[in-house]
Amino acid sequence: MNQQFPEIVVSADDRQVGGSHYKDMPMQPWDVMQAVLTPEEFRGYLKGNVIKYAMRAGRKDGSDDAGKAQHYRQKLAEMEGHHG
Repeated sequence: MNQQFPEIVVSADDRQVGGSHYKDMPMQPWDVMQAVLTPEEFRGYLKGNVIKYAMRAGRKDGSDDAGKAQHYRQKLAEMEGHHG
């Protein structure tokens, strides 16, 4: 008998690419930015980081820039109400 398990979805806020330095802070920097920026400005911040990390992917030794780009894309999707 095969059992199907629902896909476990971890929110962008619950993970960090490349360490734990932001997760260890009382408030993550993007939470502060979201609190002080307009929704449009915050979307621009997220989109800019997606572009930056996607363009840098593979160019900086030891950095998971492709993963970081995906992480910002996930946060943007969650902000816009798309979960997946």
